[in-house]
Amino acid sequence: MTRGHDQHGAHNGGRGHTHGVSADSDKRLLTGALALILVFMAGEVVVGVLANSLALISDAGHMLTDAASIGLALVAMRLAARPPRGGYTYGLNRAEILSAQANGITLLLLSAWLTFEAVRRLIHPPEVTGGLVLVTALAGIAINLAASWLIGRANRGSLNVEGVFQHIVTDLYAFVATAIAGLIVVLTGFTRADAIASLIVVALMLKAGAGLVRDSGRIFLEAAPSGLQPDLIGRALADRPHVVEVHDLHIWQITSGMPAASAHVLVAVGEDCHGVRADLEHVLEHDYQITHTTLQVDHASQRLLTIERHCGDPHGPTHRGN
Repeated sequence: MTRGHDQHGAHNGGRGHTHGVSADSDKRLLTGALALILVFMAGEVVVGVLANSLALISDAGHMLTDAASIGLALVAMRLAARPPRGGYTYGLNRAEILSAQANGITLLLLSAWLTFEAVRRLIHPPEVTGGLVLVTALAGIAINLAASWLIGRANRGSLNVEGVFQHIVTDLYAFVATAIAGLIVVLTGFTRADAIASLIVVALMLKAGAGLVRDSGRIFLEAAPSGLQPDLIGRALADRPHVVEVHDLHIWQITSGMPAASAHVLVAVGEDCHGVRADLEHVLEHDYQITHTTLQVDHASQRLLTIERHCGDPHGPTHRGN
């Protein structure tokens, strides 16, 4: 065979994949956490108004975003579980990434509003009923510990579930800060502690929100998964037996836990293209946990030894074997 050509789709037979799509058990865990949060949030809003506590109201607002994030995550799971059809050849897997990004943006927007309100209350501190704040915050800690435990048992390899988990954990830290603020108000009468606790919550929101927006943004921009370096992978593939050149190498994530790779590989004349392709697929799966691969394999004749002649518009660096 003077010029072998093989297109290998991203199916890989019966190999296991982590697609970031949660099982029914994960849906039940998230639904249980949602019920806990909704019931407690309603009570917290009432107590926050009675106690005139921004920290409690901000915690309730954060819990509202927790509930929304879980609801959005459940919808995204349902969409992502649909099989590919029509123009959606990957299905709707990235619905989960849209959910994660929405969670991150919500945290950032909420933190901006809370910062404004906390600064206003630092300048003009209102009266705060510290006892109500303390008791409610302690109850909130218990509720969030239970919700965190439930969601922590779900598949956190999914950025969608991780987004929900970050919401809940941030809320847990917020209740700890609010409880401390309530205790300070009870013991000292220093009502500005309530606003200071809100600012601590804001810092946690900013950290969690920025991380979710960054990670989901990398997936939408087709960046390589964190921890995978395309140049190193390209060199490793080019160093395999009988490989002359690897170019047009692309590594990206279809959704969280679902990395993919494609490349054009030139094989030494007279060697088995199918065998080389199988070897490269094994390297990608075994060394880099990439099981969704599309490798175009050709023999490298003398006139095809340069990428410029073989591919008129190459993308990315070229890796040549030793």
